[in-house]
Amino acid sequence: MALQASGSDASDEATGIPGPTAVVIPAHDEERRIAATVRAAGVLDGVDLVVVVDDGSRDRTVETAAEAGAIVVRHGRNRGKAAAMETGAAAVAAIDAREGRDKPDTAHLLLFLDADLEESAANAAVLIAPVRNGEAAMTIAVLPPQKRAGGGHGFVVRASREGIRKASGFEATQPLSGQRCLTREAFDAALPLAAGFGVETGLTIDLVRRGFAVREVEVDLHHRVTGKDWAAQVHRARQYAHVARALAERGAAGALPGAVHGKPSPVDADAAGNARSDSPSDSPSDAQAETQADPRSGRTGAGS
Repeated sequence: MALQASGSDASDEATGIPGPTAVVIPAHDEERRIAATVRAAGVLDGVDLVVVVDDGSRDRTVETAAEAGAIVVRHGRNRGKAAAMETGAAAVAAIDAREGRDKPDTAHLLLFLDADLEESAANAAVLIAPVRNGEAAMTIAVLPPQKRAGGGHGFVVRASREGIRKASGFEATQPLSGQRCLTREAFDAALPLAAGFGVETGLTIDLVRRGFAVREVEVDLHHRVTGKDWAAQVHRARQYAHVARALAERGAAGALPGAVHGKPSPVDADAAGNARSDSPSDSPSDAQAETQADPRSGRTGAGS
């Protein structure tokens, strides 16, 4: 079911008939879930490439993703979600250039999925169809209530939603949803991405402001829910600081009065520092490609 949509006829030029779809999965310490996610994503209709960006994992995420059939690109250290998304998109662009798909009407669509979706990633095809059909330049997944209890009090979600509304007029149902499908032209128009966990907030604002059609789509996806323990609270504070930075950079600071133009708490101040270190402007040399053979043809690609 389609939900919120935004954009104008001017965006039609950015939503032509594209090539196949490449799935990009940022991952950090996801050895337990990444294989199922890769396998499910690899059988989606129209997908011929699955790229996992290992963001400085300390476990066997790299090996597990490769064994499941993904191309793996590795960051030597943790650089944050936005940097991982940029690295994955760059890897797809390099493959497109090598295969002569470097024009907007032939380049891969980019489907970004979280690493912990596991088997539910097989339901993500509904995100691809509106982009492939030229109805949207970006689709955003709206997930059902998650199976496990948990989560915080929603203050980061509310802040992001209000900031997006103030900055662009778009009414986002789940503004922090990381499950998105974009045309290559739309993705490139949003570069550089907002740092760290501010990437989704910034991406929505930037594309709506540039006239690209953005649509929300209900999708039956399930992932790990952030809890309420101390580690989860620190993560949430970090996420809040990243969103605050993205909004401030886009003139929507009023949506986060405490974090943006007040004195942040010690944990928020630390998180803001982490947001700066997570900036995707870090040197691309930190990413090292782990070459895998495509079991289908010998090409670089993802097996299904």
